[in-house]
Amino acid sequence: MTTLQTATVEPALALENLTLRYPDGADGVLLALDAVDLAVPPGQMLSLVGPSGSGKSSLLAVAGTLMRPSAGTVRISGVETQTLDGRRLDRLRREEIGMIFQQPNLLPALTAREQLVIAEDLRGGSRRAAGRRADELLDEVGLAGSGQRRPHQLSGGQRQRVNIARALMGSPSVLLVDEPTAALDHERSADIVGLLGRLTREHRVATVMVTHETEFVPFTDAVATMRDGRLSPPAGTTPRG
Repeated sequence: MTTLQTATVEPALALENLTLRYPDGADGVLLALDAVDLAVPPGQMLSLVGPSGSGKSSLLAVAGTLMRPSAGTVRISGVETQTLDGRRLDRLRREEIGMIFQQPNLLPALTAREQLVIAEDLRGGSRRAAGRRADELLDEVGLAGSGQRRPHQLSGGQRQRVNIARALMGSPSVLLVDEPTAALDHERSADIVGLLGRLTREHRVATVMVTHETEFVPFTDAVATMRDGRLSPPAGTTPRG
């Protein structure tokens, strides 16, 4: 199993013998994930690299419980997701998994603070408590004092910071990140990856980041490569100073 170096801590995200097949034409089958094993402990960040079509997005979708695997096991904080019915799976997804996509997809009419508060409303939480947490998270991502700005008043990097803060609103144990720097220049990209690494450690989440920007891989704790649905072991870890 591909496992990041750590003490004997139960992984927040564990994929075991994960297989995903798609129908491909009249009689064919496409093997998107081929017996993938992966374990990421709390407070660790893994870069997932590989060519287009190698299975990276499929891995994120299955790990995020957006798709059910054809075979194998997904465990989030020790819970085997395949044993859950629809309602319990939705609850686990809301409470344990944060998703960060290439595009922030912020609602144009809402302020940065409201983007976070409405996410907590969907979980049924207290609006007052959500407001306090939103302010704290915006401060953590470097947007203190920007909570009343709307998306058109923010730069691309700032919008992605709002996106990151929104993903952390539910205090997830797993953070799944898909190409967070795709629309950013080099300097802002480095800032965003560095921010994700810091928040991973401070919030004790298990982060998997899909990226084509291999120059930012040293910012993370380990790197694994996907090719033809198979996952290779991490090439190494980066010590934290």
